[in-house]
Formats: sequence, C-alpha cells, structure tokens
Amino acid sequence: MQVALLDDDETHNALTRGLLEAAGWTCASFTRPQDFLTAFRRQTFDLVMVDWNMPGMDGLQVIAALNGLPATPPPVLLVTSRSQESDVVAGLNAGADDYIVKPADPAVLLARVNALVRRLTRTLSTDAAETFGLYRLDPASDTVHVDDEAVVMTAKEFQLARQLFANVGRALSREYLLHKIWGQRPDLESRTLDAHVSRVRSKLSLRPDNGFRLVTVYGFGYRLESCETAAAPMSLQDQ
Repeated sequence: MQVALLDDDETHNALTRGLLEAAGWTCASFTRPQDFLTAFRRQTFDLVMVDWNMPGMDGLQVIAALNGLPATPPPVLLVTSRSQESDVVAGLNAGADDYIVKPADPAVLLARVNALVRRLTRTLSTDAAETFGLYRLDPASDTVHVDDEAVVMTAKEFQLARQLFANVGRALSREYLLHKIWGQRPDLESRTLDAHVSRVRSKLSLRPDNGFRLVTVYGFGYRLESCETAAAPMSLQDQ
C-alpha cells in the first residue's frame, strides 16, 4: 500500500513515515501542497494524509483540488492540531474520510489508517475466487474464467488482472502497477508493463460487449472501466 504524507512540518512527516513504513507501507512525503498535487498527477496513492494548517494552501483546499482532478482520489485522512467539534465537522464536510487530532498516539494512528483503508478500498482475497460480471478470477490456479471458459495466464498477468479488477474505474499509474506486480525493481522498464497490459487485454477480451474495457490514461497509466460508466481515455498531462 502506498501513502502520501503532506505536512509542512518535516519532523512530523519523518515520524509518521517511520511508523507507516515499519508497518509495511510505502510512503512519499511532501511539505508543499503544489509538489504533492504535481506528484498526484503522475502517481497512484492508496491513502493521503494531509495537515490542515499549511501556508499558502490549507488542507481543505488540497482536498478540494484532489476532487477536481480526473484521477479518482484515494481515502483522505485529515491530521491536524485543530480539535474543536466545528473543525471536525468542517473537515469531514470538505471531503476528508476521517479526522485525527495531533499529537496522535502511534498505535491509534496506525489503527485508524488501517481501518480507513479497509473501509474504503477493496482488499484482494488471498485464495477465494472473485466474480466481476462475466469474469471469475481464481487465485488458486492463476486462471480467469470468461463466461465459464478458462483462460490460463502467467502469474504476473494474473496479478495485473486482479489489480485492475479490484480498482475498476480508478486510474492506476505505471509506477503503482510496477510496484504492485514486480515490487522494488529499479531496472524494470515501463514497456514490460505495457506488454503485460496488452496481453491481458487480448487474453481476457476486455471489450465493451464483455462488460469491461481497458483504456490507456495517457501520460499516467491504465484504467479498467465498466462499460456502463465508461468514458473516453483522458490525459493527465494537461491538468
């Protein structure tokens, strides 16, 4: 899981990053809202933790900016020293998914992060088959059944298909998919992912008459769309 930390206090970022990375998260920290928003246009995050009080652009303005971008925003945890009930209401009404007051006990913070992600994101089962329309994904055999016809895939192709189906409608960056499927591989080139995407699209016949289509989000990555809500491929480069 990948999380973005946005706080103008570098010390707070470092402490939070250490806590989350020890729990298995991958973190990217930012002290300037514009730097974070630039990164968000290129990367996919599973969670954003944002401070409220920052110079130039506060946390509520950042949340509003996220909601105005083409990529679907991940869960947002507002972390702030503002503790009045009216502040909590304002933060949640602005679009934050949860709210925690500084200084937070590390165990409580970690528990709230895990609870938020469980509540708002789909968790892939380790062994149970999952069904998406005509598609049934069976992790026990790395096999996808398309309308009851078995399609045998390589392990990497199957992992890629699972990530796409678990995030239907969500644009996933190339960096995010490379990390999820291949882990920390600095030598791995983007065309490796592109080749796997092409094979998955072909093997699974991801086309409108089967209920899903896999589109390129130019300059960013890929998005699997349900045909009922499908939209034309978008570009994040011009945002």
